[in-house]
Amino acid sequence: MEGKQERHQTKPIRCIVKLGGAAITCKNELEKINEESLDIVSTQLRQAMISGPSPSTKGPGMDWSKRHGESEVFCTEDDFGEDAFVDSSRFVVVHGAGSFGHFQASKSGVHKGGLGQPLVKAGFVATRISVTSLNLEIVRALAREGIPSIGMSPFTCGWSTSERNIASADLSMVAKAIDSGFIPVLHGDAVLDELQGCSILSGDVIIRHLAAQLKPEYVVFLTDVLGVYDRPPVEPNAVLLREIAVHDDGSWDVVKPVLQNMTKVETTVAAHDTTGGMMTKITEAAMIARLGIDVYIVKAATSYSLRALSGELRGNIPDDWFGTVIRFMS
Repeated sequence: MEGKQERHQTKPIRCIVKLGGAAITCKNELEKINEESLDIVSTQLRQAMISGPSPSTKGPGMDWSKRHGESEVFCTEDDFGEDAFVDSSRFVVVHGAGSFGHFQASKSGVHKGGLGQPLVKAGFVATRISVTSLNLEIVRALAREGIPSIGMSPFTCGWSTSERNIASADLSMVAKAIDSGFIPVLHGDAVLDELQGCSILSGDVIIRHLAAQLKPEYVVFLTDVLGVYDRPPVEPNAVLLREIAVHDDGSWDVVKPVLQNMTKVETTVAAHDTTGGMMTKITEAAMIARLGIDVYIVKAATSYSLRALSGELRGNIPDDWFGTVIRFMS
């Protein structure tokens, strides 16, 4: 299996970004994208990627598909000069499914395995149709911002699981895309499982594996809430955890604010979510932090998310930034 892990990527990665499903879709409406949030996220990604002096300058769009209300596609050679492209080769994007895929997977039990059952096999197909359609729309949104994004599905790239843990992850095409100046856009996916036939590979698990292999400078989780709270954020008196320290043994403590009698973080998971919700995020983020990579969990499409994406938060976290930082402390 060594060849499947082989990669030739040489360019250093600056940031891996997780677009949370709840942040870019309307999670309780089947297959509905939150267009406003996705547009802002795409703009902020472009601004964070541009290393030059004019992050507000938008490059030529790369979505040349026919769109509603337009009869032709316009693009000329003059639009694409040497300075037309953003410095996107140092970013990788992974997105969750939100209201795409989760419903199909939970209705058919894809996450539990059993491909021999007709309902599960049908659900596997339906889940992949749903998540790849979302992937296409996210790639299109990024492309409209002038970001040379390439959709990459874990299933078709050769990723598989064993009891829902990654068994094989071929990063060769991801590495080649990065070195060719593209931004890979991966997603949570239905994949084959060596023991139970099939499973759901969550975007958070993908992020952790990519971080271990690509070693980015930092990782940003964009969510639909400000960060991690000591209890479900909809509850009264919920406290935003500003900084979490991860230790050598994988355990973690809340550093800021100082809380009394807190033994665990309480979370809620939507009934149709087959990937574990916020607790999975914290667990995966802690594993990334153990590698010495800072992780920022922050609300998407806010001034706080732009600052996190741009790398402003290295070192001390400013008092006027709201989100959760998870970092290693020996």
